[in-house]
Amino acid sequence: MKIGIIGVGSMGKNHARVNSEMGILAGIADSDEATARSLAERFGVKYFSDYRDMFASVDAITVATPTGTHFKIAMDAILAGKHVLVEKPICPSLEDSEKLVKAAEDAGIVLAVGQIERHNPVVKFARESIEQGRFGDIVSISARRVSTFPGRISDVGVLLDLGIHDIDVIRYLAQSPVKSVYALGGKRQNDKFEDHANILLEFESGIFGFVEVNWLTPMKVRKLSITCLENYVELDYIKQSADVSSSQVSGTLDTNDLYRLPIEFDIRHVSLKKQEPLRNEHEDFIRAIETNTQPLISGRDGMETLRACKAALESIKEGKRIKLE
Repeated sequence: MKIGIIGVGSMGKNHARVNSEMGILAGIADSDEATARSLAERFGVKYFSDYRDMFASVDAITVATPTGTHFKIAMDAILAGKHVLVEKPICPSLEDSEKLVKAAEDAGIVLAVGQIERHNPVVKFARESIEQGRFGDIVSISARRVSTFPGRISDVGVLLDLGIHDIDVIRYLAQSPVKSVYALGGKRQNDKFEDHANILLEFESGIFGFVEVNWLTPMKVRKLSITCLENYVELDYIKQSADVSSSQVSGTLDTNDLYRLPIEFDIRHVSLKKQEPLRNEHEDFIRAIETNTQPLISGRDGMETLRACKAALESIKEGKRIKLE
């Protein structure tokens, strides 16, 4: 398997590193010749000034360029018969996303979307536990993803940069279509895009999701909690760990003494084997190509997550709940 990287910004450099470690990196393309050529020399692969010239040398490509360029580059690759892993968000618009997904399906091409957090071991742990009924029925899922402003981002706001990760994970765990979205947000230190938002998701199954996201917090938090009928679960993306809590009444409840409640709490801490989500993402992409199956995050997955994000942005603008068709 030979993979080429298009775009060597912050994420593109990491894609190149991981592919090099896996022994599958075959080329690098970027309009910034100095940076791209230096990276290509470091990893011992060829630099291409025009990404289209790289197609003849690779089986698949990773698109890690600014969001506004995703559609054209990915479509060029699909038309050239190359499998595509495109960074999130899949495209700037739902219309372009639909065209891209259809083109890939018609050509029999694997189209994967870089929603990297779904490849985190804690998400796999949560999904498997939910499917096995170990937590009980889900009532709600809440995420907090906050940090300072990353200077590398200039083409989207915090919702499409950070919030999109948790909307995707919550969709994946809820296993139900989003019915409606209500969001509040605004600009405090960013003149162009929203830098803080709170998003409420209503699913057709009756589950609710909540996402708090901003670029204003002086510390990095990446956590998600799941309220279930039998357990309360807290996931830490950074530590790759989970706390599963339950409780039971251990004696007679005296309603006149609510200070000494006879309740026993059981908290089970689960530390998972550390894995790099980006490597998991590429291994899944390659597996999908070799077995002709769907990747964990398909093009349609990426499109549906984008649909919910667009509804959230519309809700912030209109000040009302947005129903998804």
